[in-house]
Amino acid sequence: MKKDEMKLIIPSVSANESFARIAIGTFIARFDPTVEELCDIKTAVSEAVTNCIVHAYKESVGKIYITVSVDKATVKIRIRDYGCGIENVEKAMEPLFTTGGEERAGLGFAVMGTFTDKLKVRSTVGKGTTVTMQKKLQSENDR
Repeated sequence: MKKDEMKLIIPSVSANESFARIAIGTFIARFDPTVEELCDIKTAVSEAVTNCIVHAYKESVGKIYITVSVDKATVKIRIRDYGCGIENVEKAMEPLFTTGGEERAGLGFAVMGTFTDKLKVRSTVGKGTTVTMQKKLQSENDR
């Protein structure tokens, strides 16, 4: 499998969560993932984009920068915002922890970690957050 890449910049509005999910799913589909792998990636992307919309740009609309690359059957997804940042990344990654009020479950990072092989979160208060996820696709020989 050759390396390929796509970039997407979208406003942080709720309608773009499904757009990002569909765009990335369509891009990844070219590399013949299993249905489960494709669903996992789309779910992780939804969570990451939703975090940008709900938390990074709480009272405003900002830009969400998405880069997806595939190299040797490894999908790497980087989702970046220049929003408020996360004060304590370790705490934010704990299941059920949320700063989003009662309507939020606090499971975004847990879901991202469950549906990908690697999850890395880097954040600076006042400067934004970068979420990087990786998922290895099964080769046709492994199916």
